[in-house]
Amino acid sequence: MRKRKAKILPIKIYGDKTLRRIAEPVEKLTDKIKDFIADLTFTMYEKEGVGLAAPQVGRLLRIFVVDPFWFTEGNEKKPVVLINPKFLEFEGQIESEEGCLSFPDIYEKVMRAKKVVIESLDEKGEKVRYEADELFARVLQHEYDHLDGILFIDKMSKLRKMFIKKKLNVLEKTTNKDGVNIG
Repeated sequence: MRKRKAKILPIKIYGDKTLRRIAEPVEKLTDKIKDFIADLTFTMYEKEGVGLAAPQVGRLLRIFVVDPFWFTEGNEKKPVVLINPKFLEFEGQIESEEGCLSFPDIYEKVMRAKKVVIESLDEKGEKVRYEADELFARVLQHEYDHLDGILFIDKMSKLRKMFIKKKLNVLEKTTNKDGVNIG
């Protein structure tokens, strides 16, 4: 078994066109893909996120990682890797505040399903299924949206979006062609 040190990947900031594109399914779980998953997971923790999707680091693959509780449960890291995920059920609705590593310092309330059931492949290529509620369900939905080019600001009310329009414009104008915030 080969070992390599995971590296931090640059996160694309709002204004980068990759964030609006639809990701492609992963056809085969290669060593290259496994290395990418390790880097994606490492980046999520280093940037203090609770989830991170491949498009957020410029890769249009249907992969994301989540660990919504690591910062509250003694910093114990238990990453969940989802490859080619598919939601099977949604139940109820709940509004709660969200943020996103691609939107530094922007936090707004968003309506999401309260409970979900999702199925995917894990990092070993095995089929997994999760029944999630509350924060876990929210993070799964947020990261899944990234795979379809949907951003959390798209789920906000028009009024709330008006209030942060100036912040969004600043982010967009200070994001270079590589999706890096230079402002």
